[in-house]
Amino acid sequence: MAHHFQLRVYYEDTDLAGIVYYANYLRFIERARSEWIRTLGIDQKALKADEGIVFAVRRIEADYLSPAHFDDELDVLTTTEAVTGARITLKQEVQRAGETLFVAQVTIVAIAETGHPARLPANIRLLMH
Repeated sequence: MAHHFQLRVYYEDTDLAGIVYYANYLRFIERARSEWIRTLGIDQKALKADEGIVFAVRRIEADYLSPAHFDDELDVLTTTEAVTGARITLKQEVQRAGETLFVAQVTIVAIAETGHPARLPANIRLLMH
């Protein structure tokens, strides 16, 4: 099941040609992941305070297929591809009116405050499937 996050492209998101600057797609998908986690009922502040665990991006493989422009309404779809003890693999797509503009496979890892890998609590793994 895909999580949807809608956003509008603002002038600040674009370059001189009115096209979304490539790095801003990473910001868009980051926002979508944060909202996805929130809708699952996971409180990231509490996870850090109670378990000492935070999420970090380990890897992103991205394809830029077609440009988004100033004032476009975009939809970021986030779907879970795999969840293991300490790793989550997601597919994220940025779409405009059903057309896929950008797609990324994102690997998220759980890490302890020390920066070392950590196991995700079982209840969180279940929520992410």
